Amino acid sequence: MNNVHEESIKKFLSLMENARINLTDCLQWRIQNEIDNILSKPIIPADLYRAVRDSQLVGLSGYSKEGLPVLAIGVGLSTYDKASVNYYVQSHIQMNEYRDCVVLPAATEKYGRHISTCLKVLDMTGLKLSALHQIKLLTTISTIDDLNYPEKTETYYIVNAPYIFSACWKAVKPLLQERMKRKIQVLQGCGRDELLKIMDYSSLPHFCRKEGSGSSRYRSNGAVDNCFSLDHTYHQQLYEYVKKQAKLIETGRPIKQGSVHVDFPEPDPEDAKIAKTIKSEFQRLADHNGICNSLNNLKVNGD
Repeated sequence: MNNVHEESIKKFLSLMENARINLTDCLQWRIQNEIDNILSKPIIPADLYRAVRDSQLVGLSGYSKEGLPVLAIGVGLSTYDKASVNYYVQSHIQMNEYRDCVVLPAATEKYGRHISTCLKVLDMTGLKLSALHQIKLLTTISTIDDLNYPEKTETYYIVNAPYIFSACWKAVKPLLQERMKRKIQVLQGCGRDELLKIMDYSSLPHFCRKEGSGSSRYRSNGAVDNCFSLDHTYHQQLYEYVKKQAKLIETGRPIKQGSVHVDFPEPDPEDAKIAKTIKSEFQRLADHNGICNSLNNLKVNGD
């Protein structure tokens, strides 16, 4: 019993030390990259920010019945080809910071209980083999989240999954940690019926609102119903918030243009392994479709 007790203490102390190191690294990353000021650095001009929004499809569609923010992500139709990598990373971090500084506190106040996590609905509509070109950027964004915004997502719901996703999921799922596996739910079709159990229809992402809509750019009755759009209330409020913060800091001076350069952390070995597995699976599928030669020169994480 003494040996068992001793091993438990060692394991606990090891976990505590890892937590200390992770927290220290996170704080250093925030200080070195001035993350606390990133919400005062708008992406301007507005046409550039609109281009980012049109190619990095993310938005807030509403709240669950328990008050958790519902973030929609258009994985399959995001192209990341309208701006530099730095702008996409800047935009992603700004949405993270706005979520933590504004959205979650507002939800806590509105629903009368502490809310510190969100739900994410990932739309795989349009996912193609060409998505392999984006794997380095997506790995960078994922690594930033894992190291500096851990445990912020309660559940990931995957909808509109085509065959290419199903094939990759079979290869990647065994590599995931158990806690991550428990967080991921692959729903049938657009996922509408399952999602309506945890949120109202008004909070459903637009791509989940009817079977067969088949597009992350679906609009209802001509109204702006697309939470990815810069014209959506969420993005308008976020963009205005950032511009307001910039004016408070840059009083009497023009707001500086240009992207924010953030140090990209090295991916966790497990994340790198997953990225390589995805690349391998995409190449296998490409070979099956007779287009392997077009992928031969692609690299993952600069390797």
